[in-house]
Amino acid sequence: MTSMKNKIHVLIVDDHPIVRMGISGIVDSQSDMFVAGHAANGREAILLFEQLSPDVTLMDLRLPDMGGVQVIRNIRIRHPDAKFLVLTTYDGDENIFQALQAGAVGYLVKGMSHEVLLNGLRQVHQGGQYVPSEIAQRLNQRNPQAELSGRERQVLALMAQGSSNKVIAHALGIKEITVKQHVSVILAQLNVEDRTQAVLMALRRGLVHL
Repeated sequence: MTSMKNKIHVLIVDDHPIVRMGISGIVDSQSDMFVAGHAANGREAILLFEQLSPDVTLMDLRLPDMGGVQVIRNIRIRHPDAKFLVLTTYDGDENIFQALQAGAVGYLVKGMSHEVLLNGLRQVHQGGQYVPSEIAQRLNQRNPQAELSGRERQVLALMAQGSSNKVIAHALGIKEITVKQHVSVILAQLNVEDRTQAVLMALRRGLVHL
């Protein structure tokens, strides 16, 4: 029987209690791993990581106080060897890219089988990467030549909220003609014809979230 010391210590970060409970049941049913702790938001995740030093942190990207990508970055500043396996509903290529860039070494989408989750936890713990083929295919669709600037992302986020050019200009402290220029670039980079298509494409890819 595997001693507690030799088991994989897993920290679960998700803002939904039922999800945390379900994952806990799956993890604790395994002889080689157990749940070291739960976090419902980003700040709690950072605090618990410092207290528990988990072997693998299972990280959702959508949290009420800060994004999972930001949590990963914050923890890895102090703990560059920290191991993160993302488990989220977001499957856009930009979501995947940002998470892996931040330091996650695995990426799973909720709805995958529990066998995939367990395999991911074990492989990440052993020092490997775990990106299933369907996730890798989505990531490969990302065109680095069509990347938006920080300002263009701000404009796009406000577009997703239904803001007009005038409102966007006021919010960002820039001229309305400058907003129009940014919108033109956004449409070209996303290869769409209008603002509605741009927002739909951005949501699908994970460039913005509502």
